[in-house]
Amino acid sequence: MLQHFQYKPLYKEERIPGWSFSFYFSGKKLEGIYHKNGRIEWKLEKPSSHYEAVLEKQVHDLMLFHVYDQQR
Repeated sequence: MLQHFQYKPLYKEERIPGWSFSFYFSGKKLEGIYHKNGRIEWKLEKPSSHYEAVLEKQVHDLMLFHVYDQQR
């Protein structure tokens, strides 16, 4: 399970899409960039291939909720 999910815009001009995010998973801090097309670029360390697809779906769902659903 993801813990302490945080995100922030990559650019000062918030209308330009792109966000950095971080969270903890199994005691490790993971960070990445969420691009406007939904692509995730992991920083420093990628999650293990066993968990990567699951974590990407969770990040995608959280970003949809926090960024896109909140703008309505």
